Order: sequence, then C-alpha cells, then structure tokens
Amino acid sequence: MKITVAGVGYVGLSLAVLLAQKHDVTAITTTESKAEMLNQFISPIQDDEIERFFKEVREGERTLNLHTTTDKAAAYGDADLVIIATPTNYDDVGNFFDTSAVEDAIEWTLKVNPDVLMVIKSTIPVGYTESVREKYGIRNIIFSPEFLRESKALYDNLHPSRIVVGCDDDQMEEGQMFADLLLEGAREEEKRANSLEQDIPILLTHLTESEAIKLFANTYLAVRVSYFNELDTYAQTKGLDTQMIIDGVCMDPRIGGHYNNPSFGYGGYCLPKDTKQLLANYKDVPQTMIEAVVHSNSVRKEFIANQIISRNPKTVGVYRLTMKSNSDNFRASAIQDVMKSIKAEGIPIIIYEPTLDDGSEFSRSEVVNDIERFKRESDIILANRLDCDVLGDVAEKVYTRDLFRRD
Repeated sequence: MKITVAGVGYVGLSLAVLLAQKHDVTAITTTESKAEMLNQFISPIQDDEIERFFKEVREGERTLNLHTTTDKAAAYGDADLVIIATPTNYDDVGNFFDTSAVEDAIEWTLKVNPDVLMVIKSTIPVGYTESVREKYGIRNIIFSPEFLRESKALYDNLHPSRIVVGCDDDQMEEGQMFADLLLEGAREEEKRANSLEQDIPILLTHLTESEAIKLFANTYLAVRVSYFNELDTYAQTKGLDTQMIIDGVCMDPRIGGHYNNPSFGYGGYCLPKDTKQLLANYKDVPQTMIEAVVHSNSVRKEFIANQIISRNPKTVGVYRLTMKSNSDNFRASAIQDVMKSIKAEGIPIIIYEPTLDDGSEFSRSEVVNDIERFKRESDIILANRLDCDVLGDVAEKVYTRDLFRRD
C-alpha cells in the first residue's frame, strides 16, 4: 500500500516507521529541516527504537520504505490510506481542544484525494470524528486511539498492549484492515527477532466509544499518578517514610506497583490535555473525580514549590526541564509551574538543560550547562527525575521525589 502519515511527532513518526517495514510510506511535516533529517534517517525526536531502526538503515542492515516531504498535495494525492497523527492541544484560555492541524490534514486530503480512507490517530475530544463527518459531509474517516509512551513510542507500536479501532458497523472491514496493518508491523519485527508471536487483543468499536476509551484510559493513569503524589504529600507533611508506605500499599495485587513513583506532578503531551478535555466533555454530566484529578495536579505543584520556598534559598537550580527521563519534551512539564511559583517569590533560578544552549534563557532564567558551575551556584537543586551519576556528589542539595529511580 501507499500510506501517507501526517505528522512526525512521537505518534506519527513511530507509525510511519512501523508501517514502512512492509509498505511505501510518505510522512508529512511542515518543517523542511525535519524532512531533510528524516530523509537521511536521522530522528528529530528522542526515541530509542526509532534511533536503532534508523541506525540500521544507515548501516545497510535494514530497509524502510519511508520518505518525508513538505509537499502536502503530492503526499495526500498519491495515498491509498491517510493516517492523521498531527498534534492537538487543550487551550486553557478558550477551554477547547485545538484540532486545527487535524482539520488541515482532512481538508488537504479532501481536496486532492476525496475518497481515500482517513484514520485519525491524534488525540481528540469525544464526539469529534462524528462532528467532522457532519462538517465535511463525509463518511470515509475513522478513529484509532494510540497508547504510546514518550521516548518509547516505536517500542509500544512493536509491542502493543491492545489495538482499538472505532468505525461504523458497515465499516468493520476497513477497521479490521487498519488493525491488521498495525498487527503486521509488530509481527514483522518479531520475525526478525525470531521471537514468539504476541497475543495482541483487537477491539473494533464505534467511533465515539473509541474516543472515550483514549481519554478515560489516560485519565485513569493521571488518577494513579495523583494518588501516589498525594500520598507522598501526606507522608512528607507528617514526617513519614513515603517509600515504605507505597511498598506496603502496592503489595496488594489489586493495586500493583505501576505508576506509583512520586513526582512533581504529571505532565507531557497526553495527561494534562486529556484530563482537561475529558473534564470539558463532562459538561452537564454529574462528576467530582475528573475535576479533582485536574485540581490535584495543580495542588501538588504548589506543594512542591512551597517546600522549596520555605527553605529560603538564594538560588534554586533546576536539573532538566524534561517531563520524564530519556525524553526531550518540555511540554506541560510539572517543573515549569513549580518554577513560576518560586520565581514569583523573587528567588532566582538557574537551569541545567543540555538540549538548550548554554548561556541562553528559558522563561527568563539562565541556562547553565557547565554542570560544576550549576552545582556550585545552586543552594537547592530541583530534580523531578534523579540522575545519581551526575548529582551524587551534591546529594545534600538535591530535592527530588523520585524514590524508585524510574518514571
């Protein structure tokens, strides 16, 4: 098949690589420099498996039928299937989900290839696919939620926990075809590794239910993060051992030991916008928990900031702006809101962030990538995720809630 993938972020690029093992894939980006990098099989995002695949292509050990372009008309016009994986975001000011990039992809497709099947992979509000069908007077568009982790996106596509596709009853054949494409990509890597086939469940459901699955799944994960963060807030306030309590709580197999490592709050591409969007979808529907999880994340960040402010530091060092370990994403990272509260008290902040230029500024704070100077000039070092190899010699300065040394 000739498959076009709109978007080269974590979702789009990992899907493009997955499918390019067996099919002719064209990825679309709006940035010429990204297209040039990708056409040399150099990843613009940090993802271990994508980087491994690209290295093997460059060394002649693997073939990927993948081309990246900024020419939308040619890419959409030549496709047998269009996958829309463009970024969306929740607008806190207007209280709406910004889906303009998704609609741009739909409109370009309808202009040059109106009958091709489109599959939305972007995160969208509940009811969105039906609304664009009505807006454009079409039916050839379905939805498939993604369940990917940042920096592990291709791995999660190669080893999916489940595949969900939302379509109408008379489109089950198209829905199964798309599910089979994803399954084929995962199986292809299994064949190369001579491993046993995974038991991957597939759910074909209706459009709006599939959209709800995505938002409710991510909100449940946000509930877990918030729960263990509030447990940690209580333990810190009462002088108790957080890790001992969590270990004891998670011995219950019904609870388990996942998503239980305290942090400064949840952040990144998915959980902040998905929880806010789900809350917006609850308009006129009784609820308390969804609103509480959104509010809990704000309360947690305020608590962390107050813990630092109460120590009256002269200068606070922030070790990494990224949302999690092995990531290059600052988007909605909890540390940024913590920084704002600290700076509001007039306390200077310096930042160690190797993905930014030394001596530059981020949010009007200096970036200091000379690690020895950073450690020397910081009275307290905030580390959402701790790197003992780097900060071990100044452990007495470090404030972190990373108890288990994992995300």
